Amino acid sequence: MKICMTELCKKAGLAEPKNLVQRDQLFLCEHIQNKTGVLISLSTIKRLLNGQFSHLPQIATLDAIAVTSGYQSWQDFKLSKNLVNGTAGYDNRQSTNSKNKSVVVKFLALGSLLILISLGLLAIINIKKSGLANIDKAHFSAAKVTGNNIPNTVVFKYNVDSVTADSFFIQQSWDKNRRVRIDKNSHTLTDIYYEPGYHTAKLIANDKIIKTVAVSIPTDKWVYYAEENVPKSIPKYISTKGIKDGSMQLTREDVLSSKVDVRKNNKIVQVYFPSLIKNSSDNFVLRYKVKVNALNNEACPYLMSEVFCQKRFMYFISTLKGCTSELVAQFGDNELNGKTSDLSMLGSDIKSWQNMELRVQNKKVSISINNVEVFSAAYHDSCGLITGLGFISNGLCQVDFVDFKTLDGKVIYSNTFDKP
Repeated sequence: MKICMTELCKKAGLAEPKNLVQRDQLFLCEHIQNKTGVLISLSTIKRLLNGQFSHLPQIATLDAIAVTSGYQSWQDFKLSKNLVNGTAGYDNRQSTNSKNKSVVVKFLALGSLLILISLGLLAIINIKKSGLANIDKAHFSAAKVTGNNIPNTVVFKYNVDSVTADSFFIQQSWDKNRRVRIDKNSHTLTDIYYEPGYHTAKLIANDKIIKTVAVSIPTDKWVYYAEENVPKSIPKYISTKGIKDGSMQLTREDVLSSKVDVRKNNKIVQVYFPSLIKNSSDNFVLRYKVKVNALNNEACPYLMSEVFCQKRFMYFISTLKGCTSELVAQFGDNELNGKTSDLSMLGSDIKSWQNMELRVQNKKVSISINNVEVFSAAYHDSCGLITGLGFISNGLCQVDFVDFKTLDGKVIYSNTFDKP
């Protein structure tokens, strides 16, 4: 288990398991869920990282961490390690006796067979213990009650009467902090969405996602809010037209008049979500001119540029050159962390005007700053259709123009912000 968790952390771009902080552990939970669809709780991740468990976890959990580590299953991981170790020991001995070689091969074959039998029995025991069955009989739907306004109450209808499991949950979106436990014999849950966007709600049995449903709350205009960087925080909406002097911008007065406590660790969000969703996230070019104005004289002001998608995430962060250790980026299944990857090329003087370009062509990403390509990457799994666009910062973003098009020139969104 220790070997697998160490490999998992390394593949996810994190430090050794013993050196992870809670933010890293939460990232690992989300990383595993994005890769496999299996939700592993923070407490379980902590036990796995620290080797603090009295019995082997459920086979679904073991498979999830193995698959995220690059193996086909937990069984594949175990077999791989036993074969490698056996071969290494055999090569180190450099035996010249063919009889001994034959014995070693037979011993390995027998050992592998015993492992297969043991893992099979363990899988049966764990499946029986988990009690998860009849998940195909579950039903799950959602309906908004206030059109496309925010906040917006959503009514979830579900039926898990025929499903066998120890526990059931509904999770509002990707955020595990928005997960609510539900009763098996009830069929309705209402919840409030405070943020606009394209959300994927999840019906969960034990730690497995068994159904999903889309909850789309578009804006068809730019909306602004501040959100504190703590779990389950409720955003403070910023009342302003946002268009001033030929650019989209927020002022300190806008923020203060909206009763936002600027002494707290807030992120300021500016987002646009269209009602019509029809363009692929795998082929587009986004150009914009932007800078970040100070709000609290942050030592490391940052700008997060995000193209919202139906599946997974597509964003990158830029900050001052001296602060790039803190950067992160994600393009579909390709997740990058400035602690373990060199993202210094994404650094720029964002306190001054910067011309940015994000181009995606057949799942290949390139980023240019001031007409110079500074970064490239690729991803494998499609992110689906484009659902929105956003600029997020610990300061106040000022955007001079946005030119967002498909590669064949079709306009997704375009604005020079000349009119309020």
